[in-house]
Amino acid sequence: MIWMSTLSFGLGAQGFEITGLQDSYKGTIGEVVKAPLQFRNNGDRPITLIIRKASGQIGTSQKNYFCHEGNCFDQVVEDFIVKVEPGQTLNSLQVALESGLVPGISSLRYLVYNKSNPAEVLEFDLNFIVDEKPEKSFIYDSRYITLQDVYPNPAVDYAFVDYAILQDQVKAKIVVHSVLGNSMGEYELSIFEKQAKILTGDLNAGIYFYTLYIDGEAVMTRKLIVKR
Repeated sequence: MIWMSTLSFGLGAQGFEITGLQDSYKGTIGEVVKAPLQFRNNGDRPITLIIRKASGQIGTSQKNYFCHEGNCFDQVVEDFIVKVEPGQTLNSLQVALESGLVPGISSLRYLVYNKSNPAEVLEFDLNFIVDEKPEKSFIYDSRYITLQDVYPNPAVDYAFVDYAILQDQVKAKIVVHSVLGNSMGEYELSIFEKQAKILTGDLNAGIYFYTLYIDGEAVMTRKLIVKR
């Protein structure tokens, strides 16, 4: 599980405030967790806000970055600048954490201030606790291949499938398709790997299905949900 907390659920400065910070965000190893940041301009003039990562410690296999309007930016971007119109609540900005490969605790501190009036500043902390993936049973088990269910499900940017091919000559793949049956992606399952990564970041939110093919024959289909 990944847990996020702040000093307060609603923080305010003279001209703007942060709203909508939730108590926690859940996830496991291998996931990307996106924490939405909502900024409201309480004044009668547009303001430009600078969001700065002031300090923090994350795991060596983790990455932390900003996402805005569906686009995510390199983790070296420490400052993010947004314009908020009078009375507007900006809800298109997120802080993302790639939770990495091992469990642990990460802490980050952010500052937000008005570019034209740096005295208007807010500070908040984000704490992430990453837990191991829960053990899963096989959803397909044969003398050719074993397969576990996708995770996370619902997925945001990507999902994983753990598997094991038991015979060298077997050719297996996962095909993701829409409810209308249109193929949205194919993923060959290599005998040299134990996990496949399914990209879902370019898919619209909704219900999809993934099918396991063995030597060209569909043997199992399960549901995959994509959210934003």
